Amino acid sequence: MNAAVSIGEPWMWGVFIAFVLAMLALDLFVFGGSKVHKVSVKEAASWSLVWISLALLFNAGLWWYLTGTVGAEIADRKALEFFTGYLIEKSLSVDNVFVFLLIFTAFNVPAEYQRRVLVYGVLGALVMRAVMILAGAWVVQEFSWVLYLFGAFLVVTGGRMLFVAEEEPDMTQNPVLRIARKYLRVTDEHHGEKFVVQKNGIRYFTPLFLVLVLVEISDVVFAVDSIPAIFAITTDPFIVFTSNIFAILGLRALYFLLADMADRFHLLQYGLALVLTFIGTKMLIMPWFHMPIAISLTVVTVLIAGSVVASLYVSRKPD
Repeated sequence: MNAAVSIGEPWMWGVFIAFVLAMLALDLFVFGGSKVHKVSVKEAASWSLVWISLALLFNAGLWWYLTGTVGAEIADRKALEFFTGYLIEKSLSVDNVFVFLLIFTAFNVPAEYQRRVLVYGVLGALVMRAVMILAGAWVVQEFSWVLYLFGAFLVVTGGRMLFVAEEEPDMTQNPVLRIARKYLRVTDEHHGEKFVVQKNGIRYFTPLFLVLVLVEISDVVFAVDSIPAIFAITTDPFIVFTSNIFAILGLRALYFLLADMADRFHLLQYGLALVLTFIGTKMLIMPWFHMPIAISLTVVTVLIAGSVVASLYVSRKPD
């Protein structure tokens, strides 16, 4: 496996990062993201549509630019790599939603206060993903054999997910929380959206702060699973970075869109487990069989769509 040369030029990186910062600013400060409120399904659906549309428009623009600069063959391949990588990362981010829901439920966080945790959670995720992706791209470029380790890791992770898909971990017994409660002063009750409060001149952390810690840690765990997966599709740092970031940008809207009907998609985790297993296997067999990206896209689409349809069928209400 040879590392691919990136199509991302310095100005492209700069424009994309500026675009991400501008969209985050609009979301947080112009369109109501900074106000305390319960995010409605309509609002979440609208923002989900916006983020998905922007990702597709970006891919179309990238294809158009590459067609005129490096030719249609490379443009087609890179556009397909981006779309496949985005679909994989978007699908795997659904698992984040299930865990976020477990965390908020375990700490009885009111719906109107969940928004702020997810705002900081997404911002933290963007920074962590950027660092991990760039570090991973450098490792893959210098030591291409590490892709086989990624493949083996994904197969093991997918297999483990298949066996524990129905288990719900006890978030309140997380070792990080036990350490935090031991060394930090934590209030027993929520104080609105505040992470820190003052009582008699003494600083106390609120349960919402602990929730934020768990959300950030869970995203690191999911990044360890999802980032290796996209390297099975492409080793181009620009494609890996942009497709991953677009998936994370829509994570907050996806949570509020699916939170009230997560129980109806309980079989989706089996589909995600099979996706990881498939991608890991694809990476391991590359010395003998190089699977076209179109086939990978088809398999991933069928697995995700199949698990969604199966979930809806099983959870349908009897007549």
